[in-house]
Amino acid sequence: MIKKLITFSILTLFSYANNFELSGTVVSDNEKVITSRYMGYVTNVYTSEGSVVKKGSVLYEIDSSTLDSKKQEALLTLQIQKNQLNNVKTNYNRYKRLYKQDLVSKYDVEQLELNLRNIENMIAIAEAKLKEVEILYDYLKVKAPNDGLVIKKTIKVGEMAMPSVPAIILSDLSSLEIKTDIPESNLRNISLGQEVDVEISSLNLKTKGKIKAIIPNVNSTTHSFILKISFDNKDKTVYPGMYAKINIVLDN
Repeated sequence: MIKKLITFSILTLFSYANNFELSGTVVSDNEKVITSRYMGYVTNVYTSEGSVVKKGSVLYEIDSSTLDSKKQEALLTLQIQKNQLNNVKTNYNRYKRLYKQDLVSKYDVEQLELNLRNIENMIAIAEAKLKEVEILYDYLKVKAPNDGLVIKKTIKVGEMAMPSVPAIILSDLSSLEIKTDIPESNLRNISLGQEVDVEISSLNLKTKGKIKAIIPNVNSTTHSFILKISFDNKDKTVYPGMYAKINIVLDN
């Protein structure tokens, strides 16, 4: 009886020693920092931290007054060039008739023709400038690049939106994974694609996961590596930042 008990204890201890439990955090593999492409004052903010947004929805808007002035200036320049073109065309056609009657020189006709080409080029430049300004209007409405959860918002109405300055951080809930650390000494016992047990106790979720990446830790003093684990959420709503437990059966 005692012998059987000792044998059972040894087997239990061996089984426990081959299981390694880690603590991890749910993170998004597709987290985007939203910034403005155009500088201006924020007139409206349509989202807040914790909001779930759809791809293409407007997150915030920037005042258009500066851009409106640029557009009016571009329109005015284009109209002036078109008026000049009409005048030069009228003179050019008149001079061609006079040239046929030998009343003006060929040089005069050629100068008007050259002037005509220059103005046509100026109109093309003015039209391109107007198109460029009109494209900028799209930048005034900052939109979500994908479905996601707003986990941070630093922009407010009345503040100046600046290019490359973070305004909103958007986390994709469809690309969640678990991030954890594992001691270097245990690396020889795990492998990419290895199946693990995952538990998110706050949701009463027990599921399976797979090791998708093994990454060296930037902090070399810890002698640990980062594991990224994909998992099946079983149609439950899981959020970044949730605590997770990972149980790994170590290879012998």
